[in-house]
Amino acid sequence: MRTKSLKTNKINVVTLGCSKNVYDSEVLMGQLKANGKEVVHEEEGNIVVINTCGFIANAKEESINTILDFVQKKEAGEVDKVFVTGCLSERYKPDLQKEIPNVDEYFGTSQLPSLLKALEADYKHELIGERLTTTPKNYAYLKIAEGCDRPCSFCAIPIMRGKHKSTPIEALVTEAEKLAAKGVKELILIAQDLTYYGLDIYKKRNLAELLEALVKVEGIEWIRLHYAFPTGFPMDVLDLMNKEPKICNYLDIPLQHIADAILKSMRRGTTQAKTTKLLQDFRATVPDMTIRTTLIVGYPGETEEDFETLKDWVTAMRFERLGCFTYSHEENTHAYNLEDNVPEEVKQDRANQIMEIQSQISWELNQEKIGQTFKCIIDRKEGNYFVGRTEFDSPDVDNEVLIDATKFYLKQGEFTSIKITEAADFDLYGEPVEK
Repeated sequence: MRTKSLKTNKINVVTLGCSKNVYDSEVLMGQLKANGKEVVHEEEGNIVVINTCGFIANAKEESINTILDFVQKKEAGEVDKVFVTGCLSERYKPDLQKEIPNVDEYFGTSQLPSLLKALEADYKHELIGERLTTTPKNYAYLKIAEGCDRPCSFCAIPIMRGKHKSTPIEALVTEAEKLAAKGVKELILIAQDLTYYGLDIYKKRNLAELLEALVKVEGIEWIRLHYAFPTGFPMDVLDLMNKEPKICNYLDIPLQHIADAILKSMRRGTTQAKTTKLLQDFRATVPDMTIRTTLIVGYPGETEEDFETLKDWVTAMRFERLGCFTYSHEENTHAYNLEDNVPEEVKQDRANQIMEIQSQISWELNQEKIGQTFKCIIDRKEGNYFVGRTEFDSPDVDNEVLIDATKFYLKQGEFTSIKITEAADFDLYGEPVEK
C-alpha cells in the first residue's frame, strides 16, 4: 500500500544590505516561526525570500544577481518559489516585474502582512518585539525608527523607507527585555537617523530618554549608537554617555563631506566650521569617545580643491573609524538632476587616497593601545583565533581583537579582559588577563 508523502516547505530568508534589513528579516522569521513554519537564514530551503537592498549601484547589482541566481534555481527545479521584498523591490517593482517575471511575487518595505499571506502565514500583532535573531547570540540590532525626513540630495532612502517614524519607548524596552532574556548582552541602536528620534511622537528629540529606559534592562551590558545625523544632535546624550557605563563611548555619525560647496549641494544643512565645532564639542564632553564616520567622494561637481579640503580635514580630525564610498548617481534623488561629472576611476582613486590616510591614522591610534587592557566581548572563533571587540568597535565594520585559541580558551558570547600585545592597521592582538 502506497503512503502519500507530505512535502514540508522550508523557507530560506536571504538578507542583503544593511543592519536595518537584518532586523526586518529577523522580524519576518519570528512571524513565520510563530505560524509553525520551518524557517532558516541563508541555508537550503525550497521557498526563498530575498530581502533586497536598493541603496547604491553596487547594492542594487548584488540584489539583482541574487534574484537571478534563485530564479535560475527555480527554473532548474532546485527551489519551488521565489519571493522578493525590501528596498530594491519597493523602489523598482514595476521594472522588476517586467524584467524578471519568474519571481512569484514582489513586496515593498512595508508589506510584511501581505508577504506573510503569500507564505501562508498570518501577521500576529501580539508578536511585536519577537524576532528570530540571525546575529551571534551576544548582540542584536534594535531598530528605534523607520524612514527619514532629511532632504539629502544623494539619498534614496526616503523613497524606499518613507517618512521618519519613531517606535515608542515602551515597545523598545519590551523588545530589549525579550532580547536580554535570550542572552543578548549588547544592543546596537539603528535607524536611518537616531538624531531625529522622538520628534514625531514626543514632539522633542528623545534619544536620551530612550537610553535612560534601556540602561535599566537587566542583562544588557553595552548599548551602541549607530547612524546619527550631525544637524540637531541631542547633546544631552553625551552627558548620559559619560555618566552611564552601559552606553558605549562610541558614535556612528555619517558626515559625507566637508567642503562647504559640496555640503550645500548635498543639502546637509551644515558647514565645515559647524561640523568641526560639533566634533570638538563631542571630544571635549566625552574625551575617550570613538567616532565612526562615512564619506562620499566623487559627488557631482567635486573639484580637486574640494577633495584636497576633504583630505586635509580627515588628516586633521583623526577619526578612530572611517569608511569611504564613491558617489552613486541615483534616480529620483535631487542630485540626479546634476551631471555625474567625476569619472569613475577618479572617484575610486579618491576613495583609495582617503582610506590610505585613514589606514595610517588607525595604525597610529592602535599602537597606543599596546599594553592597555580592555573589556572585550568574544563574538566567535575563527580558525586559530577567538575574535572579540572592545566597546569602541561595532561588529562587521570596525577593528577586531584576535586572541590565540591554541594558547587560550575563551567562551563565545562572554565578556573578558584582554591585554593588547600587538596592533596592526585594523586589528589588535591580545591575551586574557585575570581580573
